Amino acid sequence: MRGGSGLLAAVLAAAWLLVYLVTQVLVAPPLDVAATLAAGLVVSTVVVLGYPSALRGPRAPAGRTARVPRRRSDPRGMRDGLTIAAAGRSVPLRNGLTPDAARRTAQLLKPLLGGDAVAITDTEQVLAFVGPGADHHPVGGALQTRVARVALGKGRTVVVHARDGIGCPEPDCPLRTAVVAPLAVGERVVGTLKVYRTHDEPPPRVLVDDMASMLSLHLELAEMDRERHLAADARLDALRAQINPHFLFNILNTIASKSRTDPDEARQLLLRLSDFFRYAVRQDGHFAEFSQEYFFVRTYVSLEQARFGDRLKVRYDIDPQVLTTRVPVLVIQPLVENAVKHGVADSVTGGTVHLRARVDPLTRTTSIRVSDDGVGMAPDVLDRLLAGTRSPAPGPGAQHSGVGLGNISQRLDALFGDRYTFDVASTPGGGTTVDLRIPLR
Repeated sequence: MRGGSGLLAAVLAAAWLLVYLVTQVLVAPPLDVAATLAAGLVVSTVVVLGYPSALRGPRAPAGRTARVPRRRSDPRGMRDGLTIAAAGRSVPLRNGLTPDAARRTAQLLKPLLGGDAVAITDTEQVLAFVGPGADHHPVGGALQTRVARVALGKGRTVVVHARDGIGCPEPDCPLRTAVVAPLAVGERVVGTLKVYRTHDEPPPRVLVDDMASMLSLHLELAEMDRERHLAADARLDALRAQINPHFLFNILNTIASKSRTDPDEARQLLLRLSDFFRYAVRQDGHFAEFSQEYFFVRTYVSLEQARFGDRLKVRYDIDPQVLTTRVPVLVIQPLVENAVKHGVADSVTGGTVHLRARVDPLTRTTSIRVSDDGVGMAPDVLDRLLAGTRSPAPGPGAQHSGVGLGNISQRLDALFGDRYTFDVASTPGGGTTVDLRIPLR
């Protein structure tokens, strides 16, 4: 027997011996067996029920609570199993300095930085405040504390050891000490991280400094993402605006001509022209299903074939698996347009454009090839095309506009970084081939 079981058995045996002595030896005449058993059962029940309380000992007096061992702070900044580094990697400020991201970040950091209250501000207002003092430091309100303005103005961390140093105008403010660190994007201070305590020992400056550096890094990455997306948006808008007015004039002239000889075909061309511009102008975002881009290409080709007649032939070789993949918008049509405009249109006998698309499940890539057997380009013209510059002066190759290929290359850079390939090969008199390989989406 282990623990208190042996002791309980000994107590029960002693109780039954005592009952026997009292009921059978000390009294005369002795009690009958039933009365002795009843007395023994009563005593045993009392012993069994009271035994745990006897082992636990006397209860603490009312109004006093047991002392909980104080948690010691970890010098590595670990709280509740979460390290400062782990928190720094997962802070929501990666999406920018917004009120929602600041609130979630302050809630995440409060148990980590050893403060009673945590606040995040931009240069003008409070974006988040968690802890004592939140009642008079409202989110969206102007900066009230003098220490925040000092940290923003000097661009360095400020430690406050007394309530007067905080400079809060609220007389009943419970905050007594603080560490306020600036948040910066490059050399530009964009906000502050403030950690307060309600007693006389300031929060650990090293922890607050380290966390402010991590938050600044996230804000800098968010700024870079925003600028990259803005640049990609601008390039996409430029490409939309670049839809060649000469193409529109040529198609309208073709439609005007057809209206006299074949009114039904002229009406069909007008409808296709409407579809073409509706897709080009209204397409949102940077990606679309290949099937949509494929329809856009075929609409464009049908308009050009009405103009060029039998001089323009187009062959499609499309893997059905490609149709549901997502590709950058307005990338395939400009490649086909280049092949028509600079390859086939300049050839007296016309030519053939090939569009080929495949999915490679092993490398998880989508490959697109646009080729033609037209007049091709000289090496210097090709270099200028890829550099995104126009021909500096009239002459051979001056008719080639490099804005389309340069724009496409820059957009692919913004969307995929170095995870794509974009190769152009051309031979004068032998045609041009463009190979594009992008990650499968």
